[in-house]
Amino acid sequence: MLAVSDLAVAKVKEYLNENGISSAVRVAIMPGGCSGPALALALDETKDLDQVFDFDGIRFLVDNGVTATCGEIRVDYVEETSGCGCSGSGGSGFSVTSERALPKTGGCGGSCSSGSCG
Repeated sequence: MLAVSDLAVAKVKEYLNENGISSAVRVAIMPGGCSGPALALALDETKDLDQVFDFDGIRFLVDNGVTATCGEIRVDYVEETSGCGCSGSGGSGFSVTSERALPKTGGCGGSCSSGSCG
């Protein structure tokens, strides 16, 4: 199951229209290095194992395996409203969360600052 907030739909639609893009938007599990995998949005074409959801004319795709792993997925758009003058705040952007935590895979094994990266 996929839930997409009205604001997220409006922001995706705005981005697609501004850039002349007509492809669907995929919710996918992306590798995350030390942080582990994370859900993210990407432009893509429909594949055989996809569930297709339509929100106000925007097609969202979710692979059946992603749904099985994550359960219900929610896409929101978070607008930065902090007036505290804090530095390093995340700013505005899409938030993709799931009912179940993604499994951690791999690990860091080293640090680039220590010279252990390829």
